[in-house]
Amino acid sequence: MDRPSHILVVDDDAAMRELIADYLGENELQVTTVASGTAMNRVLAEEVVDLVVLDLRLGGEDGMTLARRLRESGSPLPVIIVTGKTEEADRVMGLELGADDYITKPFSPRELLARIRAVLRRYQLVRELRPGRDEKQLRAYRFAGWELNLRSRRLSTPDGQRVELSNGEFNLLQALCAAPQRVLTRDQLLDLSRLHGAEVYDRSIDVQILRLRRKIEVDPASPRFIRTERGAGYVFDTPVDVLA
Repeated sequence: MDRPSHILVVDDDAAMRELIADYLGENELQVTTVASGTAMNRVLAEEVVDLVVLDLRLGGEDGMTLARRLRESGSPLPVIIVTGKTEEADRVMGLELGADDYITKPFSPRELLARIRAVLRRYQLVRELRPGRDEKQLRAYRFAGWELNLRSRRLSTPDGQRVELSNGEFNLLQALCAAPQRVLTRDQLLDLSRLHGAEVYDRSIDVQILRLRRKIEVDPASPRFIRTERGAGYVFDTPVDVLA
């Protein structure tokens, strides 16, 4: 039997740690909770962890520093950051540092569980689509002269002009570039593109595809790159080079 996924929760609020641990444990996850970066590092050194839930507002060494150190060490570990409701800059910075998702306080344990399951499901899908490749070690994808830089989260045209993308559009294009010339269903794209909260609704992938086509296609009505497979999903129909 497969072992339960091991979730490491880093939060200096004891009541919050207990609430999360109880709820996730009741839903067949193994949970370890710690209050500091020092304790987090000790657990990561001694145990196999599948995902970290990291509060950015920790006493002592803050969560942003811990997230940055994780990524600079080359760790591919999935991270969900926890931020305050009004701390948009923290959410943006966390995503730029390579966090896989974010959740804002106050949140329900049920919502956190859903996000954890979605991130774990996405990682499983990534392993199936791209065996042996760790996307967090990649620098950029390049297609037909365009470049999608994964570290700066910027898209550049063949003549070097920057194209502004929303977070959802960037994640969707990243998902398409990571599995070129392969049909991906809407459900797979939802998992891979990590669309958040209000962005997730019926047909949301279709809306994001339409917006993305308007930014990268010469003729969005007759797309060259993002092709519709009727009844199946979408395919990114162009070769993609990987820059490490």
